[in-house]
Amino acid sequence: MAIRQTHYSKEEFARRGDEIYESQVRSQVEEGNHGRIVAIDIETGAFEVGKNSIIASDLLLAHHPDAQIWFVRIGHRAVHRIGYFEAG
Repeated sequence: MAIRQTHYSKEEFARRGDEIYESQVRSQVEEGNHGRIVAIDIETGAFEVGKNSIIASDLLLAHHPDAQIWFVRIGHRAVHRIGYFEAG
C-alpha cells in the first residue's frame, strides 16, 4: 500500500478543505445526509458522500486516485469525537 504525501501544510490543507466545503459542497449535500461523511479532494473540488470516512474516500479515490482528501461530517463541527457527552 502506497503512502500518500500531502502537498500542503496542515493549516493550508484545512483552510482549502473548509473553503471548498462551505462555498461548493455544503449546499449540495446537507439535505438528507446529516451525520454522513463527505470526502473532498482539495485540489479539484470533487467529492463523494458515504456512511463513514472509508467508504467516502474509497468512492472518491476510485475517480481521483491522487486526491488530497479533506473529510467533513455533514451537520457537525468535527468528523470524529472523543469521549462521551450527554446533552441535558
